[in-house]
Amino acid sequence: MADSNKTEKPTAQRRKKARDQGQIARSRELSTALAWGGGMAVIAFQVPEAVRQFHGLLQSSLDVSITEPLSAGGPIMFWSAVAVLRWSVPVLLTAWVCSLAGGLLQGGLIFSPEALTPKIEKMNPVGKLGQMFSLAGLSGILKSLIPFSVILWIGIATIQNHWQKVVESASLSTQAFAGFLTSALWSLSWKSGLVLVAWAGADYLLVWWKLEGDLKMSKQEVKDDSKQNDGNPEVKGRIRRMQRQMRRRQMLRDTEKASVVITNPTHFAVALKYDPEMEAPVVVAKGRDLLAQEIKEVARWHEIPVMENPPLAQALFKTVDVGRPIPAKLYTAVAEILAFVFRTHAQAKQYRSGLPAR
Repeated sequence: MADSNKTEKPTAQRRKKARDQGQIARSRELSTALAWGGGMAVIAFQVPEAVRQFHGLLQSSLDVSITEPLSAGGPIMFWSAVAVLRWSVPVLLTAWVCSLAGGLLQGGLIFSPEALTPKIEKMNPVGKLGQMFSLAGLSGILKSLIPFSVILWIGIATIQNHWQKVVESASLSTQAFAGFLTSALWSLSWKSGLVLVAWAGADYLLVWWKLEGDLKMSKQEVKDDSKQNDGNPEVKGRIRRMQRQMRRRQMLRDTEKASVVITNPTHFAVALKYDPEMEAPVVVAKGRDLLAQEIKEVARWHEIPVMENPPLAQALFKTVDVGRPIPAKLYTAVAEILAFVFRTHAQAKQYRSGLPAR
């Protein structure tokens, strides 16, 4: 019985681990029912041809027995063996294929080295006896007795329904008796097949329900499983903080190469870089509040122009990612600022060189 604390559905990792250990919902009764149904279908298909072949075999055997004695190496034994193989091999092969298909449909092909590993406790005869006389062993026996009892009841009911013909069978011709016997056996067979299929479906549901109960997890187990799969939340948070710090330091280093920093002026700061070889200015850094103040501080330290333009600063901050060029709709506004910055630089350079400014 499942632990009362285990109320949570199993995680994908828990299901995978159980599958690797060979724990899947698989009913042997379903494979048996499919094998039974497939074998009976082949028998029903073979009956007309089998009757004809049996007549031919009997006729050939009688003809040969007139001239040759019956021996182990004679033709009669060879023909009989061939006939038996011809009738039995398709039935057995179909039953095996249907049984294999039933197993594959209930979970596919599973190779579990852990389940195949020999364990001492499995070889202990005392433990095996304990399993046989345990509640689980008793329930397995009862599960087998239920469909057997229903099939036995169907057999008794079939005999009772045909009892009058059974009594009169001595006066029937061989053909009539064979037809009666075939009809009764076919009725018993397909009804038994339905019982097996119905019981196999019920057994599969029981096995699935029990497995789901065994796989249930407690809330702590779900948390531990999540930590193993996704990582410890504290470690993940520390990694994210480190990544943010690395991006922050990288943006501050890239700010040193910027052409201009546009602010709003207190909350936002966006650093742009542009040279004639570039198709459009690129945002190399952006930040708000404290990071914005650090970007402006770096810009002042490296004598990078800081221009106040609140609408443009907000638009660049909200629409352009770091490392991406500005959109076409902002070309005009940014071009005016860059033109002013470059003109100012040119005038300052001319002034320092002692040339008159134009």
